[in-house]
Amino acid sequence: MALPIFYKETISPAATELVLDEETSKHVAQVLRMQNGEQVQLTDGKGNLLIAEIADNNKKNCALKVISAAFQPAPDKKITIAISLVKNAHRFEWFLEKATEIGVYEIVPLLCSRTEKQHFRIARMNSILISAMLQSQQTWLPELHEPVKFTTFVKNINAGMDEKRFIAHCVDDDTRIPLYNYRSLDSSIVLIGPEGDFTIDEIELALQHNFVPVALGNSRLRTETAGVVAITLLSLA
Repeated sequence: MALPIFYKETISPAATELVLDEETSKHVAQVLRMQNGEQVQLTDGKGNLLIAEIADNNKKNCALKVISAAFQPAPDKKITIAISLVKNAHRFEWFLEKATEIGVYEIVPLLCSRTEKQHFRIARMNSILISAMLQSQQTWLPELHEPVKFTTFVKNINAGMDEKRFIAHCVDDDTRIPLYNYRSLDSSIVLIGPEGDFTIDEIELALQHNFVPVALGNSRLRTETAGVVAITLLSLA
């Protein structure tokens, strides 16, 4: 059985001892009822992974003795998804959770012409990412950006030479290529629109900035579902 894994924002690979914050200490001591001598894992979401032994299971300041430290390289596939916020915040939170579990690298919330404005609580959103990262036993936390206007993002994006750009839209034409046709993509960006889809002007702007129009299947998908499908296809490409 895998050791319990916890998040600590800052980890020094050279550390020999460390103390958990109060919330994590309480979870270790009171919820899991772990005892001195038992082992846990710690990650900072930046590839560092420690195995440590509980030295003092204090519910407020749990002390650990580091046994080993390792570094796990970032995933080979760097998938960035720029996705519109949706009216129902719970649905967007569901997307964040599933995207993290699948292995998204970067998430950019978009404000499109048809986006219904939402109050974006980035602290809560980041906590969802952390929980999903730990649940799926990963050591890399996706980078979550503050919401940005669609036009600003598309015009200012600075993609690398090997980065493939996609826009998934629902306009019925012959230019869209199924996303699953693409293979061997190490780095990619995909745009996912709001409820009601991108406007024609937004699609044209994306095409002018080298985004390739793609289809995610034959069904009309909700925004958050489209995001999960796109990440899944790109992670398998």
